Parts: sequence; structure tokens; C-alpha cells
Amino acid sequence: MKGFIFKAGFIPYEIVHYGISEYLTVFTSMFVHGGWFHLIGNMLYLWIFADNVEDCLGHARFLLFYLICGLAGSGAHFITSLASKVPAVGASGAISGVLGGYLLLYPTATVLTLIPLGFFIRIIRLPALIVLGFWIVLQLLNGLFGLAARGGGGIAWFAHIGGFFAGLVLVKLFQKRPALKRHRHEI
Repeated sequence: MKGFIFKAGFIPYEIVHYGISEYLTVFTSMFVHGGWFHLIGNMLYLWIFADNVEDCLGHARFLLFYLICGLAGSGAHFITSLASKVPAVGASGAISGVLGGYLLLYPTATVLTLIPLGFFIRIIRLPALIVLGFWIVLQLLNGLFGLAARGGGGIAWFAHIGGFFAGLVLVKLFQKRPALKRHRHEI
């Protein structure tokens, strides 16, 4: 499995040094994950947010939007990690683009959210603006701390950031029909 991840993963160092022969990994890396928790986490975010964005864009436009956001995420990771020899895998950049699109289309929709309070867990409804705003702030802080520490701890934070901002910028260009008003979004 490790060999497959190195073949299919996006490795910035190899793009810099070996060029065009490694560009295909920008796509293959979006469909490979680092384990079950990574895959399940990404699928959870897709399950919660993607259906509404896809409804608004249409199937074909959503697929193109998703792939472009994934490319933007890989591009942001590449720019901030030119010397990285660690393979970046996962759909996080593309999914982050979906989150950015959702935020722009449905900022007031409520999202059922799990809030850990020490040993207690509380489930409350929060507006998407708060949930996704908090999420992107965490990504930005982790990304900046990772740059300052000269490493990201194995997480491509800037892939999340790049995908998210691509989603914010692109979603209206891909929008096929007006976003339906969403008051609640439940899991």
C-alpha cells in the first residue's frame, strides 16, 4: 500500500524536479486516501454539504467544480511545500471547495454540530457561516503554524485553504439555478 501511495500521491518535490511525468498525480491523489479515518472523514463532509451544492450546480458542473477545486488545493499545497517529499493524498482540497461553495450559497442554513465540552458532548444547530467560518480559521491557523515550524505534521493544510477559496470564487460561475433557501441541514 505504501508503494501505491507514493506512486499515486502528489509529491511537490517530484513535480519540481521531474516535471511533466508527475503531473498525473494531481488527479490520482484526489482518489487515494491515507486510511479509513481519512476516507470516512472526507465522506462525512461530502454527505453533509455536497448534495445541496450539486443540486444548485447540476451534476456535470458539480463534477467540474469539484475537480477544479481539487486542483486549486493541490496548487496551494504545491506553492507552500515545494521541497516536500511526502505524498499528499485525499480529496480534501476538492471537498474544501464544496465547503466554500456551500458557505457562499447557504450561509444561514443551520448545521447540526457536535460540540465537545470536556467529558460532555453537546449537539446544537449552528449557521453554516459559523461552522464553516470556524473550520477555515482552524485551517489557516494550522497552515501558518505549519509553515512557521517548517512542516505540516502530515496534513496538507494549504490544500484545504486553496480548495476552500477556489470554491468561494468559482461556485457562482458554475451555478445553474438559484440556491434554494435552506434553514436546516441535518445528518
